[in-house]
Amino acid sequence: MTHHGVKPPASTPQSPAVLAYDGDCGFCQTSVDRIRALTAPTLEAVPWQFLPAESTALHLERLDREVLLLRGGTVLAGGSDALSRYVGTSPSRTYRKLAAVIHLPGVRACARVVYRWVSRNRHRLPGGTPACAVPPHGT
Repeated sequence: MTHHGVKPPASTPQSPAVLAYDGDCGFCQTSVDRIRALTAPTLEAVPWQFLPAESTALHLERLDREVLLLRGGTVLAGGSDALSRYVGTSPSRTYRKLAAVIHLPGVRACARVVYRWVSRNRHRLPGGTPACAVPPHGT
């Protein structure tokens, strides 16, 4: 499927997945840095602004609001689901178990609610700046 004339790039099962986050947001950068330091995930986390346009062009509205786990131009997961999958690649058994718990039905629903709240308020949180504010939906 194309969006605004942009064809999604071909992705293969061998393509590495990457956690794409908002590199213009201080809160997002600080959060990713803390997760990296604690869990040492094996997946790479990259500001979406540094990824090839063909990987991100179809997902810009979502990328303004949430982290996405991408393989090529394909979204594998978003928001709290993407973060838990990212943490789940940690060599630490404890963090892999924590990621698995987050995928349990009741916990997953709560994690999604908390993630949406944090996303909408990230400009007010420690490390946040006005640049972190999520634009109103549809703009």
